[in-house]
Amino acid sequence: MASPRLPSATSFLVCVLALALSAPAARSVPFVVFHGISDACSSKGVTRFTELLSNWSSAEGHCIEIGDGAWDSWTMPLTEQTAIACAKNLQVKSMSELSNGYNLIGLSQGSMIAQGVIEFCDGAPQVKNFISLAGPHAGIASIPFCGSGILCILLDDMIKGEVYSTYIQEHLAPSGYIKIPTDIKAYLEGCKFLPKLNNENSSKRNATYKERFASLQNLVLIMFEQDNVLVPRETSLFGYYPDGLFNVILPAEETTLYKEDWIGLKTLNEAGKVKFINLSGHHLQISISDMKKYILPYLEDESSR
Repeated sequence: MASPRLPSATSFLVCVLALALSAPAARSVPFVVFHGISDACSSKGVTRFTELLSNWSSAEGHCIEIGDGAWDSWTMPLTEQTAIACAKNLQVKSMSELSNGYNLIGLSQGSMIAQGVIEFCDGAPQVKNFISLAGPHAGIASIPFCGSGILCILLDDMIKGEVYSTYIQEHLAPSGYIKIPTDIKAYLEGCKFLPKLNNENSSKRNATYKERFASLQNLVLIMFEQDNVLVPRETSLFGYYPDGLFNVILPAEETTLYKEDWIGLKTLNEAGKVKFINLSGHHLQISISDMKKYILPYLEDESSR
């Protein structure tokens, strides 16, 4: 009985090449970056961050600017910043590269806008993966970037005393996510952004926000272990102080937001779609190797991974 003939190496390669040529070409999903407070899309750091990720992933990367950048990042309320971001997302909806959705990257305060885009934007393109670097998702208990000097302490105390007033809410962007654990009633009544974003008001809870957030393919949350800008730093992972206390920090899974699944965080996590990542470094100080390890895989086309 004759032995079966094995295909030659040449014929095998020809078959593989034919299959590759007949397969549909993979298209990288574009991504959008929202920068943090005191920054701008035109700054060297944000520009290089966006360009590196775009070059590595072969995906089109865009930084969306809101207003004039640094100044408006401090003074424009986050409700307005998010509305502008939604409008800009709708403007690019007709772009062919966005027809199959896109990925979002938020840098610090920019993560608040990115989460708002996911939840609030009606008719916007589908967000696939959301990567958040040092995002104050559960709130902060102190004004960012102030430091520990006596003037900062006095300024912080003064602002905290009026942080939920209409004037501060309309003129200081971070006031939209300042959450004083010992003043939850005032926070829920006066804070105009974070309670809505995280579906914290039981009488105003919106199922659509939860549905949209829970529809993400992946949620990547990155915390920097030496971060002294966010208080507490664990807010980057949705961890926070329990109501009424400042002396303990709950991990995300032990917060009421998670247990009652107000925005779908529990749903995502139980489906294996949430990546909680701790990195050594100060606020937003991410290395090239960590960018490639923790961000790049969620920007690359799935078939190339």
